[in-house]
Amino acid sequence: MGSEKIDTVELGTGGPRVGVQGLGCMGMSWAYGPTDADEARATLERALELGVTLYDTADVYGLGENEKFLAPFLRAHRDEVVLATKFALVAGPDEPFARTIRNDRGYVRQAVEASLRRLGVDVIDLYYMHRRDVRVPMEESVGAMAELVTEGKVRHLGLSEVTASELRAAHAVHPIAAVQSEWSLFSRDIEESVVPAAAGLGVALVPYSPLGRGFLTGSFVHADQELGEDDFRRGQPRFTGDNAAANAALLEPIRKIADSHGATLGQVALAWVHHRAAAHGLTVVPIPGTSKRRRIEENTGATRLALSERDLALLEPIAGRVAGDRYADMTFTSAGRE
Repeated sequence: MGSEKIDTVELGTGGPRVGVQGLGCMGMSWAYGPTDADEARATLERALELGVTLYDTADVYGLGENEKFLAPFLRAHRDEVVLATKFALVAGPDEPFARTIRNDRGYVRQAVEASLRRLGVDVIDLYYMHRRDVRVPMEESVGAMAELVTEGKVRHLGLSEVTASELRAAHAVHPIAAVQSEWSLFSRDIEESVVPAAAGLGVALVPYSPLGRGFLTGSFVHADQELGEDDFRRGQPRFTGDNAAANAALLEPIRKIADSHGATLGQVALAWVHHRAAAHGLTVVPIPGTSKRRRIEENTGATRLALSERDLALLEPIAGRVAGDRYADMTFTSAGRE
């Protein structure tokens, strides 16, 4: 696995055509501890060789440093890639993981200009509202984003961590190409209402953390014991204490399926996410993150792994048995707003 180009799909009705798997770039310069910058740059190039064309970042990742890191690669391949970035989460230099949310019209315009400068591009292909500030009317937020499309600064609009009703309200203001939410064998809450709403509107789903922030690959169990001090997974409830041990036990059926296919745990987890497209009748483009070439080859190989009905049945109960919330502070998600 890993030597063939992946297939392509349309990212939402009227959206750009992209590889069926994208690349989350956050960890290349932020959140998961130190990385090898040269290897990360080589990973960007290798991903493109394999047909990965959707590259995902955000202005809050490293307080803009992640966008700056991507800029040379984007300039070199501007006509070959689909660039996605986000606004709305505001962090300070002293507390990079402490965030507030801004969706007001003035901030939308301020944020896009700053991202364009850091990225070194004239237009952003897919611009997401990273989180929803319920104090700001959706008409104001998406209306401001729609103005950016009219002005040629943005091509397509996206939303992250929204409810089904919020998606419908936004889509009524301007067509939404994609919704980004956590979706994996450990996180399936969006299947209740967001996924059906997206399917009905012709909106694509872009699952982030499809590998459970690496936990589903079996690469670590106890984040607070195994990961570095600057790795933000150390503060996530699922990866610490008794929760971590309980959740590690849930990997056993994934491991058995991987062994039966001659695949890795991560490939099984990603193949399951890709299968959601057929299961729910919509476009699904997961964006697993990595800064290593061998991992991008492994991840794209998952697009060619076909899971059997027996495999899917073994995986079905996992999400309902997961211990702990996705974040320590769930107010920064769509949970509880539906």
